[in-house]
Amino acid sequence: MSASADNLSPDIIWQVVRNRNAYLVKRNQAGGVQFSRDPLNLLNKHSRKYAGFVNPKAIGIQADDNTVAMTTKNASKTHQPARQHHVSSFSSNTGSRKLYRNVVNSTAKKGYRSDLRAEAVARASAIKYAQREKKERAPSKPRGVKARSDAEA
Repeated sequence: MSASADNLSPDIIWQVVRNRNAYLVKRNQAGGVQFSRDPLNLLNKHSRKYAGFVNPKAIGIQADDNTVAMTTKNASKTHQPARQHHVSSFSSNTGSRKLYRNVVNSTAKKGYRSDLRAEAVARASAIKYAQREKKERAPSKPRGVKARSDAEA
């Protein structure tokens, strides 16, 4: 059964597959919390709002090899799985503001899931921060007369 059938509403699909699907991760620790491995789920939270395989319009932001890939789902191509997703990649040289502007433009300003704008920008920001090169810390200078004399000896 296709999760994006034209004659079924996303609410009915979610009611059928919410307890058992390939993306569901159940953990007994922390009160039985449930997560999702769906690539089109921005928060990795198992809920109807963020489930990308159920919603006809969904956004996914993933880290590739030193790039940030933003995937959007085309609602008009549900019967063509190969053409259903559009991927936009941003290299590591792309500035943060440019990346955030592109994410906002593709989500909220085009009327495409404006409710996910803040989550999409937050995920892009976290991926961009994780891909930064870490600076080497300078060794600490000895403070005080005694410390300087011990360092020279």
